[in-house]
Amino acid sequence: MRRPRPALALVLTGALLALPGCMYKATPDPELSAKDKEWMAMVPEPEIDRRFARYMIEDPTGEAPGTIVVETKERQLYYVLPDRKAIRYGVTVGDEAYGWNGTARIFRKAAWPDWHPPAEMIKRWPHVHAMQGGPANPLGARALYLADGSGKDTLYRIHGTNEPERIGQAASSGCIRMRNIDVVDLYNRVGADARVIVR
Repeated sequence: MRRPRPALALVLTGALLALPGCMYKATPDPELSAKDKEWMAMVPEPEIDRRFARYMIEDPTGEAPGTIVVETKERQLYYVLPDRKAIRYGVTVGDEAYGWNGTARIFRKAAWPDWHPPAEMIKRWPHVHAMQGGPANPLGARALYLADGSGKDTLYRIHGTNEPERIGQAASSGCIRMRNIDVVDLYNRVGADARVIVR
């Protein structure tokens, strides 16, 4: 069998690499309140790694619309839409010592929430303390609170961050962190009692 000519091989390779890009569609930023704009401007945003930017894509999860799926190894969160579409967001996940997986439901949504670190976290890191909502707060612009099957608070959250440079890493204490603009987008889309799958 004849090998393809180098020029033809390059064209074929480029075409194959371009195919997945056709399935990615940028989505507009959500509308922000005056407070959102002011406080989010106080959290410097690093240059976005395109692998962790927000896109509408073909749904890879197979889950029902309205479901949130977190793929911890990929450092991606998917919000499933109708018509086999999904919004994909880059996230920070729990590091190896504190990561978790399973199924939960959202029982509360909050904008610029106060932070009350659990006793276990305070014991590990005595310097952490409760904080009012704001740009310095680790929960960022929005938080989605997760309950287990019995309705008990898991103490895990999907939330914004004041460390956007860590998106795409395993660096949290188990919570799922998002860029503030992305968590506002998700917060606006997700319904009460939405199912969350972390795997």
